[in-house]
Amino acid sequence: MRKVVSILVFLLALSNSFGQSKHTALPISHLTGDFYVYKTFHDYKGTLISANAMYLVTDKGVVLFDAPWDETQFQPLLDSIKAKHHKEVIMCFATHSHDDRAGGIAFYRQKGIKTYTGKLTDEILKKENKPRAEFVIPDDSIFTVGQYKFEVYYPGKGHAPDNIVAWFAKEKVLYGACFIKSTEAKDLGYLGDSDVKEWEKSIKKVQAKFKNPIYIIPGHEGWENTASLNHTLKMVKEYNILKASDKVEKK
Repeated sequence: MRKVVSILVFLLALSNSFGQSKHTALPISHLTGDFYVYKTFHDYKGTLISANAMYLVTDKGVVLFDAPWDETQFQPLLDSIKAKHHKEVIMCFATHSHDDRAGGIAFYRQKGIKTYTGKLTDEILKKENKPRAEFVIPDDSIFTVGQYKFEVYYPGKGHAPDNIVAWFAKEKVLYGACFIKSTEAKDLGYLGDSDVKEWEKSIKKVQAKFKNPIYIIPGHEGWENTASLNHTLKMVKEYNILKASDKVEKK
C-alpha cells in the first residue's frame, strides 16, 4: 500500500512540475463587461517575459489595444476572438512604437483592420522605416464604437516619448500599457527610450484627468492591483531623487 501511495505522490509531483513549466501561449482573461485582457510572451535576452494587451467587444466589432508581442499569435488572437465572441476585429490601436505594441501593425492592416497610432509614434516608425498605421490620431481623441465611448490620450513622455493611454469613463477602465508599471515590478524596466523626469509629470496629468479608475492595465506582469499607477509614480520619484543625488555627489 505504501508503495502505491509513493508512486501516486511521485506522479502528482511530476504532473505539477510539468504544469508549472508550461504556459498557454495566449491566455485571455475577462476583465469586466465586454473587456478582456490577453497576454503573450517573448524571449528577451534569454528571459521569457509576458506582455499585457486588451480588447473590447462592441456591437460593431472588436477593438484591439496593442498587438501580441509574440508574432506567432497575430492570427491565433483573431481566431480566438472570432471563436469566443463570433465577431471580427475591426480596429487596432498601438500605444507606442516598441515591438510589444506596434509590432502587429503591418499584419493587421493587411487583414483590412483599421490601425491607429499617435502622431509621435507615426514619426518614430517612419524614421525607423517600420510599418505605419493607416490612421494617425491627435494627442487627445474621443472614439465611439458601437455602444462604447473612449478617449485616447497622450500625457507626455514617460516609458517612451510617444506613449498613449486609453480611458473608458463610464466603465472606469484605464489602459496604460507600458506607461504604467505593475505593482509586481521592482524597477522601471527598460529605459532606453524613457524620459523619467517627464514621466513623473505625465503620470500626474493622467491622475488629474482620469479620476478613480476601477481597473488599470499595465504593460507587463500582473494587472489585478489598481495601485499600479501610484506604484509607478513612486518608483519614478525614487529614480529621479537618486539621479539628482548622484549629480550632486559628482560635483
